[in-house]
Amino acid sequence: MSNIELTKLPNGIRIISEKEKYFETISLGIWIDVGSRNEPKKLNGISHLLEHMAFKGTKNRSSKEIVQEIENVGGYLNAYTSRENTAYYVKILKKDLILAVNILIDILTNSVFEELELEKEKDVIKQEIGQSKDTPDDIIFDYFQSVAFPNQPIGRSILGTSENIKNFTRGTLIDYLRSEYTSNRIIFSASGNINHDELVSMIANQMSDYAVYKSDSFDKANYFGGEYREIRDLEQVHIVLGMEGVSYNDDYYFSSQIYSSILGGGMSSRLFQEIRENKGLCYSVYSFASSYIDSGLVGVYAGTSSNQIKDLIPSVIEEIHNMTNCVTDEAIDRAKAQLKASIVMSQENTSSRCENIARQLIIHDRPVTNSEIISKIESVDRQQVLNFAKHILDNGLPVFSAIGPVSKVEKFEKITERLNN
Repeated sequence: MSNIELTKLPNGIRIISEKEKYFETISLGIWIDVGSRNEPKKLNGISHLLEHMAFKGTKNRSSKEIVQEIENVGGYLNAYTSRENTAYYVKILKKDLILAVNILIDILTNSVFEELELEKEKDVIKQEIGQSKDTPDDIIFDYFQSVAFPNQPIGRSILGTSENIKNFTRGTLIDYLRSEYTSNRIIFSASGNINHDELVSMIANQMSDYAVYKSDSFDKANYFGGEYREIRDLEQVHIVLGMEGVSYNDDYYFSSQIYSSILGGGMSSRLFQEIRENKGLCYSVYSFASSYIDSGLVGVYAGTSSNQIKDLIPSVIEEIHNMTNCVTDEAIDRAKAQLKASIVMSQENTSSRCENIARQLIIHDRPVTNSEIISKIESVDRQQVLNFAKHILDNGLPVFSAIGPVSKVEKFEKITERLNN
């Protein structure tokens, strides 16, 4: 991480790079500190649509030319939208850096949002929404999120609604781009065999007039809890059971990651060993700990038959309870090893490194060294994990979602009672 350099242009755009001279490739991206939680209800889904439309043509390139110019040199171009940020990124050979910079900036500043392309892409996203709804182990997390944070941007689907997508116009996209893609929210991030000063010069030459600034604001996450159930004609019941977690900057953050790893983070985890291997109650079961700037969620996903759901839920809750008093030092050491290994392994990929330093800048306003992260992982002890396990159980109503043949799923009040006992 000592090879990281950071420059802030006068208009607020930040440029961060990590040099690795032995690599022959460079990963470069633009991260925008804007996601679906920045959207008012009537604009839900517009961040994702805007991301899709970025590749549909600019004043200088057609949609086909955008991808051809990158693929002609063996590069790769993609994008994604999350609840808290949007990213456009490319991976190329080091000799093609100027091409990558030019295309990314062209996408950011010169997209035309041609009406015909817009209508086609709206249809594509409607199909994407439909596909998500037809995938129970995918859509159940949207329902889980909406119950955890009801009537809030952070609780809504990233994809938006079909009705919203239908109503978006070219003018809607342009207005949203101008109001939200402001200079203080833009980060250029690069990793690989790169010269930082040359990168800054390339970007500054084209972005120095991008002088739009706006104070950051979004609705603070307000966790509620509750339940969602949907009867569907499926082979399995899909469930997610969880509680309010912690933010990225919370003192419990690294404890939450170790907790989740022990509970359901792999084949040696409690959930996998007890519920799948020992009891044979399901094929898929795992835990997660998701964090945001100001909140988070901790939970368990599982899918099983309607005949076994009556045994599955109590078994999951029993393992959640066991995490409050039955965690061994061996399990903590194993979880720490997994987390540290994932950090080291991510360093072998320029794309991961590029994303990591961009996200660190968004969350912490500075790059965070691997040694600092590993030190914080190492500092977590058994008592902190036990305290976190108790904290989430004492922190309000749980959130529960279920899809499938749910008639044999016990009532939410019973699930809550089990968790509280």
